[in-house]
Amino acid sequence: MTTVRVRREPPAFRRAEVVRREDRSPRLVRVTLGGPQLAGLELGLPAGSVRLLLPPPGTTDVVLPSWNGNEFRDADGGRPVIRTVTPLRLDTDLLELDVEIVRHGHGPLSAWAGAAGPGAAVAVSGTGRGYEVDATAPQFLLAGDESALPAIATLLPALPAGAHVDVVVEIAADSGRLALPSRPGLSVHWCELDEGARPGDALVRWVTSTRLPSPARVWAAGEAAAMQRIRRHLFDEVGLPRSQAVVRGDWKHGRAGDPGTE
Repeated sequence: MTTVRVRREPPAFRRAEVVRREDRSPRLVRVTLGGPQLAGLELGLPAGSVRLLLPPPGTTDVVLPSWNGNEFRDADGGRPVIRTVTPLRLDTDLLELDVEIVRHGHGPLSAWAGAAGPGAAVAVSGTGRGYEVDATAPQFLLAGDESALPAIATLLPALPAGAHVDVVVEIAADSGRLALPSRPGLSVHWCELDEGARPGDALVRWVTSTRLPSPARVWAAGEAAAMQRIRRHLFDEVGLPRSQAVVRGDWKHGRAGDPGTE
């Protein structure tokens, strides 16, 4: 007899629309969403997540799906277009939510972010998972690719004031460098991906060739295979206790979709 695993139902979707968009770099776009149904939404912990429900291909409106005990499904049984991003800023007075999206390839989120103008329909569900900050830790390493930049931007102000923080970000080109929240004890390292290299190669090379301060806390997010290599390095080679690191594979190279969405 097959046992069907029933998952806890995520927060309901809230209808919203695009208020404005801003190109932060050639690959990263900030989209501000707004609408009365955002009332009561909370950001939750830093580096949390929200789901974006996009209009089905070839349409301009969102159709709210139902939860079948395991996943969201449309009325016809099809899979809705849902992608996961980091909530960057929430204005509870104006009822506006900022998210940032990496435009990469031809996935639905990239296409939507490149074309959606003011008034474009979307729906938001959240907030999900976040990072529990150890307020006593003296050292932190935050590592990720461009899809992790919004999460890193929310983490930096939340870390202990006296801690030293190393941030390392893999970018596709020098134009991907962005200003991050400043703080005492912050060192930022940008590593550019070599032409023809797999996403994550430069990030893995930096992390595995750098001596990790002890006792350090590590947060890393990016391409799934690269994160698996970093996970093996930290846990199997360095011997870092698993309680001291959060390593998230947020997207998969070669899978139809967008960075930060799988």
